[in-house]
Amino acid sequence: MLDPIPEHYASPEVKARFMEKIRESTAPRWILSRRQLCDLELLLNGAYHPLDAFLGEADYARVVAEGRLADGTLWPLPVTLDVPEKLAEQLDSGSLLELCDPEGIPLAALEVSGKYRPDRRAEAERVFGTVDPAHPAVRHLLEATHPVYLAGHLTGLTPPPHYDFRQLRLGPNELRARFKALGWRRVIAFQTRNPLHRAHFELTFRAAREREANLLIHPAVGMTRPGDVDAYTRVRCYQKVLAHYPSATTLLALLPLAMRMGGPREVLLHMIIRKNCGATDLIVGRDHAGPGRDSGGRPFYPPYAAREAALEHAEEIGIGVVAFDEMVYAPRRGEYLPADELAPGEESLTLSGTELRRRLALGLEIPEWFSFPEVIGELRRSQPPLARRGFTVFLTGLSGAGKSTVAHALAEKLLEAGGRPVTLLDGDLVRQTLSSELGFSREHRDLHIRRLGFVASEISKSGGCAICAPIAPYARTREAVRDLVQSRGGGFVEVYISTPLAVCERRDRKGLYARARAGLIPDFTGVSDPYEAPANPDLAIDTTELSPEEACQKIMLKLEHLGYIGSEAVSGLP
Repeated sequence: MLDPIPEHYASPEVKARFMEKIRESTAPRWILSRRQLCDLELLLNGAYHPLDAFLGEADYARVVAEGRLADGTLWPLPVTLDVPEKLAEQLDSGSLLELCDPEGIPLAALEVSGKYRPDRRAEAERVFGTVDPAHPAVRHLLEATHPVYLAGHLTGLTPPPHYDFRQLRLGPNELRARFKALGWRRVIAFQTRNPLHRAHFELTFRAAREREANLLIHPAVGMTRPGDVDAYTRVRCYQKVLAHYPSATTLLALLPLAMRMGGPREVLLHMIIRKNCGATDLIVGRDHAGPGRDSGGRPFYPPYAAREAALEHAEEIGIGVVAFDEMVYAPRRGEYLPADELAPGEESLTLSGTELRRRLALGLEIPEWFSFPEVIGELRRSQPPLARRGFTVFLTGLSGAGKSTVAHALAEKLLEAGGRPVTLLDGDLVRQTLSSELGFSREHRDLHIRRLGFVASEISKSGGCAICAPIAPYARTREAVRDLVQSRGGGFVEVYISTPLAVCERRDRKGLYARARAGLIPDFTGVSDPYEAPANPDLAIDTTELSPEEACQKIMLKLEHLGYIGSEAVSGLP
């Protein structure tokens, strides 16, 4: 069990030859996305064994259809290298592609053997059981995945660099060697993407104690679900909780996994990875790797679908399944226990993730029975109350709707109240600076808004207020900006300036609409190019009959309602 598993890094001699070949051939390079970086690392270090390369077309087709490679080996989820058409056109069979991290460091070389264009909608339906974009992996697949998949032999040149928590970044062979040195023969692994609270502690402690096993806390720190607590905060929380376990029986190690939240398919991947890392068992609880609820408010997967899949395939994978129900706090007994062990009618207490986030956002008390004080301290440090967090107000609407005027009024009102740096990112002004080389094609407008969103995310991340006032006609791009801002810890408030087109045209002092209708301005939003109105904005304001001051007041009241500002800022009182 503890013998090394295959890794796929080149020897120094082979690496030197590849680097020389890359230099001589002027091979194209591809800057890997964050998801691709995670997958590459797990392919090269053996965590994905027996997979040692991105899926070719035959393997991909059978994985999508049956959850198996072309030779019948169990493999539940597609691991693919997607690239744009423009890059794919440069590559033929035998071409060399340099795979690099965002800093341009060559991590691997791909000797291309094939390329194919998948049906991504069919992939979503077969793999995740839905095409609903409320599923994070489906949304990524349909909206952020490039159209061409590449296959070929993969040679690792250097591991992706990590500068955080390096002592905890143990690959499969490092973990196997550690277990062997410690004399650990039975190791139960615990997969998590959340901070550990008392319920998780009690569950894992009980699982290890009852089976006389050692415990591996093995959290995913690659990509998790949007809105999750950031990995840095989570790891600090794990380190705090580690002190509560019996000494010398528990190990914490980090897994750079890009989760797909694939429920019954994903649990099988988690089992394969832990088997490769030397664990003998994996804890599988209720709704393991579940993506939450769909657009209609229903769970994507039944609560025990992942557990049933794990038990069905445990023998084939070669790892045991430790099944646990939800742990709840029984106040009469003063302890945690599985929900199915409660006496009929016995009171139990739980605190949902939504309620925890609400209490953190408003600075409210979190009960001691729920979590360890030092964990709550870390969460409060990284997630202060909303009144002390940065946020972005994103005004969108047609040209002439009144966005810029309202944005200026809002900026001055927030500056008058004080308490935060305020930056106004007017669409026209940002275009003159950050996007001066861009035109007005759909691709360029999309890039312009994404740049603006990046700047807003930096401001919000640092505790400031960013006020954006672009047209931003495309719903997908606006959602991408929301995701970016929120993923970096900032709040996001979308304000739809819903002033009708006829009113906007009457206000048009620059004559833009008239020129557009005369065909002098191509791709003009509202005339020759569509405006996709927000379906569920945080606030909608029609400025037809409202003054800028009245529109601004509506936004201030919304910010107060959400908790970002206090009542004194709304009223203007000292």
